[in-house]
Formats: sequence, structure tokens, C-alpha cells
Amino acid sequence: MSIDVSASETIAAISTPAGRGGIGIVRLSGSEALQIAEQLVSLRGPLEHARARLADVLDPERPEDSSRIDEALVTWFAAPNSYTAEDLVEIAAHGSPIVLNLLLRQALALGARLAEPGEFTHRAFLSGRIDLTQAEAVRDLIEAQTLTQARLAASQMGGALSARVMPAKHELLELIALLEAGIDFAEDDLAVAPESEIARRIAAIRPPLTTLQATFAHGRIFHDGLTLAIVGRPNAGKSSVFNALVERDRAIVTAIPGTTRDTVTERIALGGIPLELVDTAGLREAADEAERLGIVRSREALADAAIVLIVIDASEMGPATKLHDEERRLIESVQGRAALIALNKCDLVSGVSNPAVHDSLDGTELPVLATSAVTGQGISELREAILKLATGGAAAEPGMLTSFRHHQSITQAIEGLDDAANAVASGIPHEMVLLDLYRTLWALDSLTGQTTPDDILNLIFSTFCIGK
Repeated sequence: MSIDVSASETIAAISTPAGRGGIGIVRLSGSEALQIAEQLVSLRGPLEHARARLADVLDPERPEDSSRIDEALVTWFAAPNSYTAEDLVEIAAHGSPIVLNLLLRQALALGARLAEPGEFTHRAFLSGRIDLTQAEAVRDLIEAQTLTQARLAASQMGGALSARVMPAKHELLELIALLEAGIDFAEDDLAVAPESEIARRIAAIRPPLTTLQATFAHGRIFHDGLTLAIVGRPNAGKSSVFNALVERDRAIVTAIPGTTRDTVTERIALGGIPLELVDTAGLREAADEAERLGIVRSREALADAAIVLIVIDASEMGPATKLHDEERRLIESVQGRAALIALNKCDLVSGVSNPAVHDSLDGTELPVLATSAVTGQGISELREAILKLATGGAAAEPGMLTSFRHHQSITQAIEGLDDAANAVASGIPHEMVLLDLYRTLWALDSLTGQTTPDDILNLIFSTFCIGK
């Protein structure tokens, strides 16, 4: 739905999550926010910018005796020194849905309009208080599931991504101005930089953008997380390893092979990365229809997972460490993928400790760790190995690309630079070179929002919660 932002409109919404809580906030923004707020409550003192004031929420059905149904704190932020750069009022009452809905209904009756999802942040963007990457970071912070995600969102809210782009954009603008001047004043014989200088300046703009582009490979992992499938033969201890990683008894564990008939999933945070663990049914010839369906889902989870953990029962292997055919086929099927092997139940085998030796499993190149879900041996090392597979050892950094939209904008900017460089090398007139440079500029502007089409803006802000 399109958001119609007008300076004459005042919007209102409940800005805290639905349900009961200690505090609930009704937020208003617009030219009449202050006047409407003063009619919603009985203030105990005059409002001042950025200062909270006590107020009474009165019973609208008993106005004659000024009956109070709640006590609230009211804070007014005067334009342009507010989140939206408009007059903005926040009424913090107790988190009773009855009281909050009462305040909201009264605000609408007094002339406010119910805010669309993300409209407060949309107004902050349109007023120039924040750019588009900062606006998207607001949503990312609200949706953060790990502390690392929150840190990345906070750095982006502070303009970290924009700050990484601005030096390249400034150099690009200087080059565009140089070429434009050469075209505008060509008949005046104005000196223009030689082709070699133009090519050098184009080449100098590219490296910081390619460095930024490369951060997406890890940035999307920190932002979106990964799926890890735990697979193996029945009774290898997959569910026990799953529970050890989750740190609670999430999956049923018995000594009977084939206990797990369906996939069981749980989301954890590992090194700041949201990781969805999938416990699967043991892979073997199915004994009945239910188990057969469970094995089909196991193979689907194996195919879809970003990381595969193969669990092998070390107590069944004996001194020869001989693999079962199903285990051998599993290992062969994940060659070239992010995968590792857990030699589980190592507490039942003498001489097996961490780290397990790679040569002991028929020369497989996959990382092999000895674990015991019962004693906890090797579980911390297993976590570290999974994290290393997920990130390649890279850490989160401020201003890294975390969304496909950001990556697409930077990619388009680099393509524009490459086309411009090729045009210069081919002796193409500067007017045509400028088209490619402007294409690069528009791509960088779309990242921060200067040239982003309205339909894309509306799509972005529609993913926000109402009240933000």
C-alpha cells in the first residue's frame, strides 16, 4: 500500500507490541500532534521539548467528574528536532490494550489518521533525517535475533554503510564535473584531462566498491543466518548431538533405532549467526511408511542445508574404523559442500579423543571431530568448527552489505564503472562515457535513497511494523 505523506496530516499508532505489558506507547506525528495530545490527557504541567510530563488519562464516559483510568508520561519533541522532523508526541501509559486503544480511538476522532506500517520512519527518511540504508537498519534492529545482528544494525543506523560509499561517490562526482565542463566549454579550448588520467580516476573509484561488494558473502550470513542439517544412520546419536547444540532436550532420544520419524528444527545463535538446526530421521531402508516419509524429508533437508553435519557412531566402527555403505554414500554426496563429521559416542571407545584423525576415515577430506553428547566431550570444538565453516573465519564489520538490494546497487555501480573504463579505452566520446558514469551515480544514489523509485520505497517501508 502506498504511503501518502503530507505535512498537513497527523498520524497516530500504538508503537509497542500487541498484548499486555508494563508500558504501552501511543505515538503521534504531524502538525497537529501537540494539540491532539493535549486533548487526550489531563497534563499536570505544560509540555516542553524533550521533557516528560505526568498526565492523567481520563474516562471519556465520565467527563463531568474527571475520573482517571490511568496515569501516563507524555513527551513532546518539537519539529524539526524529532525522529520524523515533525512535531512528535509519545504517550507512555500502562500497557493495557483497553487504555491504549482508547487513546488511539480518541486521537483518530480528533483528526489524526492511523499510521501505515513504517510511516514514522518513512517520514524521517523523506525529511532527510536519515537515508534509506539507515531506515532499513531500523527494521533490522527491531528484527535482530542475535547481539551481532543488533550491532550491525546499530552501526548502519549510524550511517556506517553510507560512510563507506561516500568517498567513492565524491570522486565520481568530481570526475563527472570534469567531463561535463570539458563538454560545455569545448569550443573555448578548455583543458580537459588526458584519456590516461580519466582512466586512472575511474580505476581509483573501483577498489573500495569491490571491497564493499565482497562483504556481502558474509554479511548476508550474519543477517539471514544458515541452516545446518544433522544426518546419519539410525541410532548414531543425531538427536543427542542436536540436543547438546541446542543445550536442552528438544528432540526425543531413546536406544531404539529410528526414534526420529520427522525433521525437528530449532534456531540457535552461534557466534552471532542465527543457525537453524535440523535433526533428521536416520538414513536406512525404511521399515514402514511413516519412517519412509521421514527419510524422504531427511534427504530434502540434506539437499537444502547450507551446512551438513554427518554423525557417525564411533562405538560401531571398531578398531578398523570401517564406514557403513550408507555413511560412505553420505560423505560422497556432500563433497564440495560445507560439511563436517562428528564421531559420536567417543566415550564408549578407548583411544578416541579430540581432534580425531582425518586419516582414520578412509582418507576423507571433511573435518572430523570426536564427540560425546552424553559427556559433552568435543561439543565446544564442534561449535567452533561449525562457526568456521559458516563464516570462513571472517568477523562482522561495520558497514558490510547485508541485503540483496544493497549488493545489487553496488554491483550495478561497478558495472557502470567497467563500461566507462572500456569506453575510454576504446576512444568513445566523453558524452557516452558520462552515460556510464551517471549510471554508476544513480546506482549509488539508489543505495541511500536519493533516486529510489516510489514503488521500491513503499515496498521497503511496508515491511516495518505499525508504529515505527
